[in-house]
Amino acid sequence: MEEIAMKILVGYDGTNSAKEALNLAKSHAKTFGASVEVVTSMQKGTESARKDIEQAERGLAYAKSLFEEDGIACNTHLLIRGLTAGEDLVKFADENQIDQIVVGVKRRSKVGKLLMGSSAQYVILQAQCPVVSVK
Repeated sequence: MEEIAMKILVGYDGTNSAKEALNLAKSHAKTFGASVEVVTSMQKGTESARKDIEQAERGLAYAKSLFEEDGIACNTHLLIRGLTAGEDLVKFADENQIDQIVVGVKRRSKVGKLLMGSSAQYVILQAQCPVVSVK
């Protein structure tokens, strides 16, 4: 029987912590012979968000090139499904049999987390697979 390769999901939004998540996923993919799925989530994709969509697409192209330069299989996905980023990542992971999720976390005060929520926190608590967080 053919061995199925490990699949790593990276949530990417262009921030420094997300770039660190890409770097860690690249290291894990090399170590485990894994393929990588890079996901950017947007809640809405209206006409007024065209610039945001184009920026997200450029970010995904950058991420893909980072993996391809080392011969790591990488697919990118821009999800606009009306879900929060955390919900999108968990749902995508479930739909695609992801083995590990890598997310960047931003340093926030307790009040900031309470007011704004945390995508990474949602993913860590809700995902069915291991989640690695990077600062």
